[in-house]
Amino acid sequence: MHTPHTSRRTVLTMIGAALVAGPALTPVPASAANRAGAGLDDPAKKEIAMKLVSSAENSSLDWKAQYGYIEDIRDGRGYTAGIIGFCSGTHDMLDLVELYTRRRPGNLLAGYLPALRRVDGTDSHEGLDPGYQDAWRRAAQDQAFKQAQNDERDRVYFDPAVRRGKADGIGTLGQFAYYDAVVMHGNGGDSTSFGSIRDRALGRARPPAQGGDEVTYLNAFLDARVWAMKQEEAHEDTSRVDTAQRVFLRNRNLNLDPPLDWQVYGESFHIG
Repeated sequence: MHTPHTSRRTVLTMIGAALVAGPALTPVPASAANRAGAGLDDPAKKEIAMKLVSSAENSSLDWKAQYGYIEDIRDGRGYTAGIIGFCSGTHDMLDLVELYTRRRPGNLLAGYLPALRRVDGTDSHEGLDPGYQDAWRRAAQDQAFKQAQNDERDRVYFDPAVRRGKADGIGTLGQFAYYDAVVMHGNGGDSTSFGSIRDRALGRARPPAQGGDEVTYLNAFLDARVWAMKQEEAHEDTSRVDTAQRVFLRNRNLNLDPPLDWQVYGESFHIG
């Protein structure tokens, strides 16, 4: 289950457009594109990515068991729920339920849309309690709701992060580092957003697409990520970087090839 350490940390009202637009994409040299290889969007690598995020977000590799998860973890973002931690206070949960309702009118969550619109941007449960959590869990038994969660995860978080990583010429591990940062920090306009983390890294090192060394750049990115995490009390434990992503980088496992062994919040995980 989610812990107070791990849900996204920024209001995401305009995240989809912001991520798609992102920093201006520079042309990617052929050599950089080749280094990026199949990338994190390769189905086997994407499955690894989902497990890695779930180990931090849910203390479990079984990410598919999280569609029905919902809880207020008292981080100021209302309810946190689903496979990627959609939040009632950060707009992405509203977007998700609207998508689900377009696809499945009259679903169990549709009646909560007016309340979700009212509480968007706040930590309020007004109009959601007492039935919303139960409705979410029951809706999660519907394949259409699971697919909506998958699609919103990809649209808002996964696909933009992978595109940005490929444009920077970084391989699968680097693309995962981008994705995990977007999941936690979003891509708003604040100093701890993904875009700001990347800008901080670019101030110290060049990515391969700009002629830089991949390992040096990723170390700079992870340094910037740790700095951002430490700006908020809920993120002071930086083990999802220090004893996970940094371990893979030290091993020069830029393709994120199994076997993988890592720790998050003191728990050990393995992918064979």
